Amino acid sequence: MNKLYQEVKRELTEHILPFWMKLKDDENGGMVGEVDFHLQKDEKADKGGIVTARFLWTFSAAYRVTGEATYLTYADHLYHFLVEKVYDHEDLGLFWLLDYKGDPKDTSKHIYAQAFGVYALSEYYRASKNENALKLAIELFKVIEEKGFSKKRNAYREEFDRQWNAVSNEKLSENGVLAEITMNTHIHILEAYTNLYKVWPNGELKERLHHLLEIHYKRIYDQKSKFLGVFFNENWESIADVQSFGHDIEASWLIDEAIKTLNLEKEEYINMVVDIAYNIADYAIEDNGSLMNEEVDGEIDRTKIWWVQAEAIVGFYNAYERTKDESFLKLVHSLWDYTKENIIDKREGGEWYWSVDVKGNPTERNICDPWKASYHNGRFCLEIMERMIVD
Repeated sequence: MNKLYQEVKRELTEHILPFWMKLKDDENGGMVGEVDFHLQKDEKADKGGIVTARFLWTFSAAYRVTGEATYLTYADHLYHFLVEKVYDHEDLGLFWLLDYKGDPKDTSKHIYAQAFGVYALSEYYRASKNENALKLAIELFKVIEEKGFSKKRNAYREEFDRQWNAVSNEKLSENGVLAEITMNTHIHILEAYTNLYKVWPNGELKERLHHLLEIHYKRIYDQKSKFLGVFFNENWESIADVQSFGHDIEASWLIDEAIKTLNLEKEEYINMVVDIAYNIADYAIEDNGSLMNEEVDGEIDRTKIWWVQAEAIVGFYNAYERTKDESFLKLVHSLWDYTKENIIDKREGGEWYWSVDVKGNPTERNICDPWKASYHNGRFCLEIMERMIVD
């Protein structure tokens, strides 16, 4: 196990973080918005609101876990960019997209993006003790609740224009549907609120976390199949035959993190966490140890995506901690071996490929863009490091 810890720590500190640190934009703020598959930087590429928050979370958490002061300087840089440029001081909330100079380009507000703001700002507060960061995290929490939660639907709504008028959920819908409610947004609100609760154990926030866990158990999780639903209409009816293996195993440990943070001993919730992990292990793991992407209308997509492998390692390690079933530990090691061999980009100046096909050939997709950042693989490293120190 010590070998895994050392390899993961080395991957974080000697490969992942140094790659992203080279993208710091000292002139315009934030990080350079795009690195293509051929490792060419586009310094005039757009900068995403979500990706900025993800960078802020990563460098904040990296400082908190390692104590390396350099990481905090990057977190400070990203915090100022988020507050000064990504945050809408007129109408509240975080913008979806900025141009390379930091001027708003897509001013729409998505609850998913606001959740990442809460997640990043609460983590930055954990690292820096900057009270203004905590205040903004709390403000975004209130925005999510006031603008985003629908009592009628008992769900968080998705997409809005700049002034918070509801619009069609184009940004988080796919597979030929327009979803009024998504699993993706709900698991990331849960993730964000859990992190905020660690530094702000407020009564209303606690109530919302309990409510989110209930939504996941009663609405999103299918107790028969053990999969999570992905896309729903306004009545919580599933509108697509999709199983997202990566999201399921990610949700398993994020749900458990909320359970632990609230000190809950609710058997049905703990069983859900474990059953999701067993289901994905039984259904979606390849013989080579990797995790497949998804199943749509009965057809399995066996593409191996970078974030799916990263989240699976954390999810299965969490399941091992819950159950002490050694089979989960074997999955952790086989996933890591596969990732080292196939997903990690061994080219000079590379990071992790977006994905590889069934033969292990890399997909020619960006290494950095508004959706690909340091968050999933950086977090996998940090989670394993923290958990193994505790062990």
